[in-house]
This record gives sequence, C-alpha cells and structure tokens, in this order.
Amino acid sequence: MKFSQVDKNNLGKKMKKRSRLKNDFDAWILFLPAFIVLYLMIWRPTVMGAVWSFFKMNAYTPGDFCGFDNFRKVITHTQFLPTLWNTVKYVLWSLVLGYLPPVIIAVIVNEMVHFKNFFRITIYLPAVIPAIASMLIWYYIYYPDQSGLLNMLLAKFGMEPFQWLNNPSFTIPGIMIYSTWQGFAGTMLLYYASVQSVSVELYEAALMDGAGVWKRAWHVTRPQIEGILILNLVRQIIGVFQIMEQPLAMTGGGPNGASISLGYQLYQYGFNSGGKGTGQAMALSVIMFLILIVFTCFYFWLNKKVEDRY
Repeated sequence: MKFSQVDKNNLGKKMKKRSRLKNDFDAWILFLPAFIVLYLMIWRPTVMGAVWSFFKMNAYTPGDFCGFDNFRKVITHTQFLPTLWNTVKYVLWSLVLGYLPPVIIAVIVNEMVHFKNFFRITIYLPAVIPAIASMLIWYYIYYPDQSGLLNMLLAKFGMEPFQWLNNPSFTIPGIMIYSTWQGFAGTMLLYYASVQSVSVELYEAALMDGAGVWKRAWHVTRPQIEGILILNLVRQIIGVFQIMEQPLAMTGGGPNGASISLGYQLYQYGFNSGGKGTGQAMALSVIMFLILIVFTCFYFWLNKKVEDRY
C-alpha cells in the first residue's frame, strides 16, 4: 500500500506528538515526588494558615469564624510596633555588617595569587559548625561577667566588664555580628563563583588601560555580578526579616524585649501561649507574608530593570 505525501506528514506529526507526550509524562513522573513534598510542606500549610487566621482557634482546631479579630489583636498589641521596629533593625544591621563585606572579600580572594585555597578553606570553617554550637560559642564570647572572652580582653586593658547582650543598645547588633559570622562563608563563596565567571578578557582589557584593583572591581566585576547582588540583597532582607532562632537561643527576647523579632513573637503566640494564641500566630504569619511579598515584587521589578539595561 502506498502512502501519499500528506499521509506521511500526518503520520510524522502523530509520532512527534506521541513522543512529546511520552517525554512530558516521564518528566511529570520525575517531578511528582518534589510536587508532593512542596504541596505537603509549603503550599498546603501556607493556605491553611491563611484561612485559619480568620477563625477562632482552639489550639490547632478551627472554631467559629471571627473575621479580622486575630489581626486586630496582633496589630493592637502594645508590643507589635516595637517588635516590628526591632525586626527592621535586624535587617538594617544585617545589611551594614553582612551585605558588602562578603563581596569585598570575594573580590580580594579572586585577585590573590598565593594562598588562595588556604583563605577559601579558612573563611568557610564557620559554616561547618552546627548552628546551636555556634550560638553557644558566641553566647560565652559575650558573657557579661569576667569569664566572657570579650570581657577578658577588656580586663587586659584595665577596663570594666561590659554587659554585651544584656545591654539593650548592643543586643541586636551583637546578634547580627554572630549571624553574619555564621552565614559569611556561604555568601562569600557564592560571590566568588560569580566573580570567577567574569570573562578574563575584560580584566585584561582593564589592566591594559591601567585600572587598579578597585577600579576593576567597580567597572568590570560589579556590572557582571549585578544580578546576583540584587538577588542576595532581597534574599538577605527576606531571611533576616524572619529571624527567630538567634534571639530565642541567645537572649530569649531580652533584655526587656529589646531583641524580640516578629518571628520570635510568632513562635511565642504559636507554642508558648497554651494554645490560646494560635489564631494570632497565623494572623501574624499572614502579615509577615504580605510584607515579604512587597520585597519579592521589588526584586522582580529591579531585576527586570537590570536585564533591560543589558
């Protein structure tokens, strides 16, 4: 039996379509475990928490619909605005202490000729220490009496012990110094990998024009890694805005609430209220989610501006 050219084309299209469907099916089978994990661990709890924030909660059992009552209780709480300001201070201190230094160190290590591997390994060491162990180490570094490491150094100069984390003015900067030390390594290596991907020809051209280290960093490196700089800026803001473990382990929110963050307050509502604050915890999580959505939209807008520029 002879096939016409039209029949052959139709047969070819059907075979391509069948092959495409098979490839799509295989891809969905591979994606299915990740989809189930995302649904169970992220999407479902997020949606349920948002819905339950409008109900009067009996521990984790929804009761009667109460509208915005949980949100009203959260926002009108006397500690809400101070806690929000504390959270903003965490973010600001994290940007001062931990945003530009990893970039600068990554550029310096990239420019080094000798001992480059030694410095990369040394800088990465804090990242392999368990988080709780690191917190305890820094807790005793900041210990307020003469047995604390920093106070031992002060005693060498004849100075009186400083209260460190017991001082409301130093609590948040002190916690962010630890957090920056803990997360510095991973961020620096990420920037270092980005710097390594910059074309060598651009550096050679800059050298021929007589550009020094800092001019090469500003006019060559910065434009090439601008995308990752913006991404890490927004990621750092979002991550620090949710800070909870550090004030919980190092200060317990003290002294006198000076280190309480929104994340820590959410934890208090959810787990230290005897089940009476579950609704407020969910309402506060929705408020934090809406605030962080603004930063996410800002990232997409800014990233589009950078992409359009190039």
